[in-house]
This record gives sequence, structure tokens and C-alpha cells, in this order.
Amino acid sequence: MIANEEQARDWLAGRPEMTPEAMERLEKLVAMLAEENERQNLVAAATIPMVWQRHIADSAQLLAHVPRETWNGTKGPWLDLGTGAGFPGLVIAAMRPGHEVLMVESRARRVEWLNRVIEELALPKAQVLGQRLEMVETRTVAVISARAFAPLDKLLKISLRFSTRDTIWLLPKGRSAGQELEALKASVREGFHVEQSLTDQDAGLIVGHLNPKGVKL
Repeated sequence: MIANEEQARDWLAGRPEMTPEAMERLEKLVAMLAEENERQNLVAAATIPMVWQRHIADSAQLLAHVPRETWNGTKGPWLDLGTGAGFPGLVIAAMRPGHEVLMVESRARRVEWLNRVIEELALPKAQVLGQRLEMVETRTVAVISARAFAPLDKLLKISLRFSTRDTIWLLPKGRSAGQELEALKASVREGFHVEQSLTDQDAGLIVGHLNPKGVKL
């Protein structure tokens, strides 16, 4: 369990994606986040002193559930729903800059912030889709992530059109992970399981696949 900032940075340093360039990008992201948070409420102010644990490592842990052959540039992009301040989308893009990351965010000030970070971190394959998810053009993707975006049943309904049977869903759900998963129909629930979060002993990640054909949510 990652319990503090030092442990978060040590864990990140051990990730295979963590090159010196990736760490430099993350350092810059953290500095930009702290500065921008004084102007708009991107994240809770109380989490800034523990940003490496609460936001950076918390986002980066999702990569551990994605085999490289699944997200290798040939099976579609990583789609991050309701990315907000850029978590996990910006962290994923900073650590894997050679892979396409699409971040859905409809709030204008957040979109402006995300685009500024993308430019500053030189992430040519990261893109912000500045509109509501319902308006985003349908395409198939390799990975779908969503951090505090919507209740699980609603999230699956509105984003099912982006998924194939091979798409990996990575959904940090906090304490409600098990409860939300249990509330799904058995035919839907069987494709998912809950993983323990590395950054919060009370939180879980819903991980799995969903076959969009014949599924009734």
C-alpha cells in the first residue's frame, strides 16, 4: 500500500514506463496543477500536499492492469471519461507519450487547462474532446477509464458504444466499488472484478471487459 508521498514516488520510479523524461513531465504537471489550483478548483486543496499519492500514483496504477499488447497503438486509443483536472488521462499520456489518449471534458475552463498542459508537456498524441460524452463521435477504443465520473450502471450505458469485447474498463470507484458492481445484472457483472487500490486501503478499482453484443443494461 502506498501510504505517503515518498512511497508514491518510489513506486512510480519502479514502473517500466518511468523514464527520466516521463518523471520530468510528471514533475511539471504537479507544479502546473498546484499553480492552477489557486485559480480554479481542479482538485481539493487538501490533496495538493499529497498529490503524488492521491493523484499521480493513483492514476498511474491503472497501467498495471493494461497488457502492452492490448494498448499498443493498433487496437485504438485510451479513452478517459470526465477527465476533469486530467486524472488519470494526463498521467497516462505523460508516462506513455507514444500512445493516443483521448480525454473527454465538457467544462470550458478545464478544457483550456488540459490543452495548456498538453502543449507544455509536449504530448502530441494526447487530445481533449471538449464536449459532453453524448456528443462524442462513436469509435472503438482499447481502454476506457473514468474516475468519479458517474454511477457504474449509468457509466456503462452511456459509454458502451465505444467498447468491444477486448476493451479494458478501468473504473476507480472508491469505497463503493463492490456495492456498485454487485448491483449490476449478473450477465454484465461476470465480466468485471474489483481490485484493491494501491493508494487507498478503503478504495477499489473495477476492472474487466464487457461484450457489447446482446448486453442489456
